[in-house]
Amino acid sequence: MAFDKIPQQYAPASKGITLYSLGTPNGVKISVALSLLGLPYKTHTVDISKNVQKEPWFLEINPNGRIPAILDISDDGKIVNVWESGAILLYLIEKYDKDYKISYPRGTPEYLQTVEWLFFQNAGVGPMQGQANHFKVFAPEKIEYGIKRYTEETRRLYSVLEKQLEDNNTGYLVGNHVSIADITTVGWVGSSFSLGIDVSKEFPAINKWVQRVIDLPGAAAGFNATGTWRGFTLGPWKNPDKSK
Repeated sequence: MAFDKIPQQYAPASKGITLYSLGTPNGVKISVALSLLGLPYKTHTVDISKNVQKEPWFLEINPNGRIPAILDISDDGKIVNVWESGAILLYLIEKYDKDYKISYPRGTPEYLQTVEWLFFQNAGVGPMQGQANHFKVFAPEKIEYGIKRYTEETRRLYSVLEKQLEDNNTGYLVGNHVSIADITTVGWVGSSFSLGIDVSKEFPAINKWVQRVIDLPGAAAGFNATGTWRGFTLGPWKNPDKSK
């Protein structure tokens, strides 16, 4: 694709990675991953409240009309376009994480486990918590069944995460360091306050884990890539960038 419909205000960098995103649980995944990898990237904020993600130029980048998405332009001008957060994370570790800062070598048990937890978030935590948030915060009509059903399923999924953190006992979901398993999930769990879930009381291992990931060098910049992350302004999390 030529991506010739992109307005000038959303033009990608001449080379390297351009991220189209917002500070949502899905959006922060990619900026946090890029920041932890130490990769330079250009960010464009896509205002989903104005349906910018549905405009024809953006549908060239992501035909599903969702954030995040990236364009990665090589020195010779070749453009790689990746959308869907899980696919972007896999692309980033395959191409850029040669030192396994946020991943593990292919063929190892940790690699497979990382992929398992990646899919756990994409197929479980994200959809269930997203529905809970919709029914509780955005739905024009408050349907208690929907709120209860999806909030309780979110809690159940959190209990799975809690047990994994306790069993792994390293502070991370997989292995002995941060990985895309943590990165894909932490923005969602970090937004649990919107549902009235107090992880500090209900899920102590998760509570420590969220702040641990936030405190990693570079992570806060990723959370704040499109403006101060709402987990810092509305939630309970401490922003390391503000404490220096």
